Amino acid sequence: MGTPEFAVATLDKLVKAGCSIVGVVTAPDKAAGRGMQLQQSAVKQFANDHGLFVLQPEKLKNPDFLEQLKNLQADLQIVVAFRMLPEVVWNMPPMGTVNLHGSLLPQYRGAAPINWAIINGEKFTGVTTFKLQQEIDTGDILLTTSMPIGDQETAGELHDKMKEIGAELLLQTVKGLAEGGLTESPQIESAELKDLKIAPKIFTATCQIDWNKSITEIFNLIRGLSPYPTAFTFLEGKKVKIYKSEKIDSTPSIAVGEWVTDKKTFLNFAAIDGSIAILELQLEGKKKMSIGDFLRGYRWA
Repeated sequence: MGTPEFAVATLDKLVKAGCSIVGVVTAPDKAAGRGMQLQQSAVKQFANDHGLFVLQPEKLKNPDFLEQLKNLQADLQIVVAFRMLPEVVWNMPPMGTVNLHGSLLPQYRGAAPINWAIINGEKFTGVTTFKLQQEIDTGDILLTTSMPIGDQETAGELHDKMKEIGAELLLQTVKGLAEGGLTESPQIESAELKDLKIAPKIFTATCQIDWNKSITEIFNLIRGLSPYPTAFTFLEGKKVKIYKSEKIDSTPSIAVGEWVTDKKTFLNFAAIDGSIAILELQLEGKKKMSIGDFLRGYRWA
């Protein structure tokens, strides 16, 4: 059960390992692009290419879907980057349902663990496989593996690294469950863990840069939201998405939130303890470009 590219790596790993995939559950096709053509999910495209049976329910409690799912007689369900499952679904197979989560649980439970780990300036993170239960991301842990987060690493780069490491961990988990050699470990509850951090869904308000924060906080926000959904600010009243930046650790000569440029090579915004140099950006209605290309073509008010 999965939808985006992140989930394809796991499905690919399971197929290549010879696992019997009796069915794939993914999101319904959606209209997208200028022509509003129906687009298949990355998981559906992979499943079709490999001759796998696909289900695309609109509602996970739909009786017809539940009957089809039951008829597959799966021993185990694997969930990677899908949606929240009702108990009637996750409790269906005899071996239960295993989820892959992009953090070292119980830290960073929630929808956006990769983003929030970088936004919060973490130096390492990891992936966890666990058994699904009613409360989101709270089930018993099966396996974990950790990985460092580079000082310059973006959410996109960590995502690509994590999907491969996570796929291998899930394959190990499936093998361990099949052989009966895995022990489930209950998670530490939040009440017992004083420094529990969460990873809620990211909204537009989260993405707007607050220049009253430190350059480290702003730099981490930018890389933690790159390439999507992307941190943004405003330049001459126009919304600008920022994909890449660097810190300038010196007291700015302009007020917090103001910017300075030579209109050729640099555009720097002032924060409370330094400046942020914009390296890659996208003006509303335009394509993403380097700061040099942007400045050479931008018409100043």
